Amino acid sequence: MEEKVMALLAEICGAEDGELTPEMDLFEMGLLDSFGVVQLLVELEERFGAVLDIETVSREEIATPAKIIALVGSPR
Repeated sequence: MEEKVMALLAEICGAEDGELTPEMDLFEMGLLDSFGVVQLLVELEERFGAVLDIETVSREEIATPAKIIALVGSPR
């Protein structure tokens, strides 16, 4: 699942293969904005069946690829 989430993030953030690292802050690097967050949550729901409500998911929970992978892998 990690590789698929990283590929999805690269697609949404417009990053090259290998550019993203698990611990990089996507917001601080300017790779993820509010539109990207909406797109990310929709894609995570569609591709992985994750149930993520934009109103309850905090910026901190999706700040890094590692946190996004953990969020998708944990029941909410």
